[in-house]
Amino acid sequence: MSPEETGVRARLVAAGVDLVLREGQSAVSLREIARRAGVSHGAPRRYFPTHVDLLSAIAREGFADLTARVEKTMDAAGEDPRTRLVALARTYLDFAAAHRGMFELMFRHDLLASGRLRLRETSLPLFTLLVDLVARARQPADKPAPVLAGALWANLHGIAQLWAWGSLPLATGATDDDTLLRAALDAHLGPAPH
Repeated sequence: MSPEETGVRARLVAAGVDLVLREGQSAVSLREIARRAGVSHGAPRRYFPTHVDLLSAIAREGFADLTARVEKTMDAAGEDPRTRLVALARTYLDFAAAHRGMFELMFRHDLLASGRLRLRETSLPLFTLLVDLVARARQPADKPAPVLAGALWANLHGIAQLWAWGSLPLATGATDDDTLLRAALDAHLGPAPH
């Protein structure tokens, strides 16, 4: 791919990221991305064979952003695995709240299952980090660390989604999601040592 082609491709992805962040994933269309990138409406098809390919490239940028935020948080969290888990979970929930459209796009099953741009491989390092922290922080348990980490991730993802919909504040009376985050950690890892 020539430098010019690489530049157009990058502009299309950047325009798509901006569109998702500003207006949500439902606003994403090839025509609108092309318009925002300043290229012809047929250009996206020249650089991305399918709409799924372009959406996967946009979601990949979301995973890169989330990963960078988690890495920064981990650097500041110290060495205690439970403290690091709280920091990772807090970053995940904050990202979901601040970047709703991107968060929803990143976890679309059709994109992850498509194999496009190795999107699943882009998301797995975060899960691997979660598994490692769970293995180091958990009380003795009868479940392997990947299973506990998967359950914790599902719980965190559910908190993010249900909080955004307003269901959890209504049902629990919680005024912030931190209490739910800590309850999820306690439920999956055992109570925090005092």
